[in-house]
Amino acid sequence: MKICVFGAGAIGGHLAARLARGGAEVSVVARGAHLAAIQAQGIRVVAPGLDFTEKLHASADPAELGVQDAVLVTVKAPALPSVAASIAPLLGPETAVVFVMNGIPWWYFDGLKGAFAGTRIAALDPADEVRRSIGPSRSIGGVVYSACNVLSPGVIEVEHTQNRLVLGEIDGTLSARMEAISAPLRAGGLTMEHATDIRSAVWTKLLMNMAASPIAVLTGAAPKFNLAEPAVMEAVRAIYAEAYAVATALGAAPSLDIEARIRGAVNLLHKPSMLQDLELGRPMEIETILTTPLRLARMAGVATPVMDLIFALARLRAQTAAGHGDH
Repeated sequence: MKICVFGAGAIGGHLAARLARGGAEVSVVARGAHLAAIQAQGIRVVAPGLDFTEKLHASADPAELGVQDAVLVTVKAPALPSVAASIAPLLGPETAVVFVMNGIPWWYFDGLKGAFAGTRIAALDPADEVRRSIGPSRSIGGVVYSACNVLSPGVIEVEHTQNRLVLGEIDGTLSARMEAISAPLRAGGLTMEHATDIRSAVWTKLLMNMAASPIAVLTGAAPKFNLAEPAVMEAVRAIYAEAYAVATALGAAPSLDIEARIRGAVNLLHKPSMLQDLELGRPMEIETILTTPLRLARMAGVATPVMDLIFALARLRAQTAAGHGDH
């Protein structure tokens, strides 16, 4: 099976290496020093009890890679317009596109039943660029649980042995194309799950992002240090409760045990990706993780006072870091 990973950063590089290890014919779209390293030596994955390298085709230009059976889009949300503008050479009539991204996805309301059916959040897909270039029928949702960092160009550090990817069709079906994509990932050592309610799976991960990321952006610290402060722990509890109320008002049913989530985070030293982006001066996932959930809360009539404050402060911190602190 020919699979291209579009955006071979920490998560994308890890998935590409697992796909290749599992027997897929893999290519990646990457750039800069990371691309040069992958072209020269492949992608090396360093994980607990595991260290392997996979050689694969890498290019900054999708036109060099040709039509694929599937594409995994693993860029951060701010890069989606550039994906939409350049992905066409990878797409044949039957090519599936899996969006493995954090936050509320651009396709969230496609096929959704109920009061919010057909809603469009313009900021998630400016000018409908992704909708026109890829479209809902090709699209599969993806939710990944894997703590990864780029140690150096071409080298991905994976912090834990348990790494999981949840796939789900937008219409809730269990499709053959999901299994075809899952098979090499499973063979490569990843735990794979297929969801019949991918929106609930999106919210299950998003609740974690919303509770951890904005506070980490404000403090510059990992969850272990933030949760050592009792007032911060109470704020995290409040964010979980408010975000869950928004999700359920929209008809989703995310899995949430607040105290279990906190117990799982009190010793966590991995910095959320939003904080990593801040420290490296990269565009941050403010829209999909922070701003859009607040828009949805207003749509659903759910009060979110703690989210309103914490998320506003995190947005201001991002603006200041980007040199826009006067706006």
